[in-house]
Amino acid sequence: MKIRNVLCGGCGIVLAFAAFLPMARADEWNQMTKLSFSQPVEIPGSVLPAGTYWFKLADAQSRNVVEIYNSNQSKIDATLITVPEYRLQSTVHTEVKFAERPHDKPEALLTWYYPGMLTGHEFLYSSRQENAFARDIKEDVMGHPFLKLR
Repeated sequence: MKIRNVLCGGCGIVLAFAAFLPMARADEWNQMTKLSFSQPVEIPGSVLPAGTYWFKLADAQSRNVVEIYNSNQSKIDATLITVPEYRLQSTVHTEVKFAERPHDKPEALLTWYYPGMLTGHEFLYSSRQENAFARDIKEDVMGHPFLKLR
């Protein structure tokens, strides 16, 4: 009887760990990441006000749909299509890249990499928005006070 109780208790502990193991890896699977912005940030189709947001993959089927939630995860602020973006070396921290913009325009979020991953998510902007980014860079370079043009 004693051995049976010990075996049942041991099996119960193993089952408890097995039940909680998928939950421990949930953030890695859906890549849920908390990002805080001190200034407004442009995303495809809108601008996020300064604040804290949760970025996560929408579901297991499509690894290219990113949902952006408000700080308490009660409301989706945006659902965006992305394409895979590759890098040569992973980092232990979340990495985001922004488009170069003049100081009077909000930063535009280009890519988001989850820690430890070589593949990230490139946000898709319309060709009109991409052309605006290119003009912004050109205006910024041409208007630089220390740049001498021939």
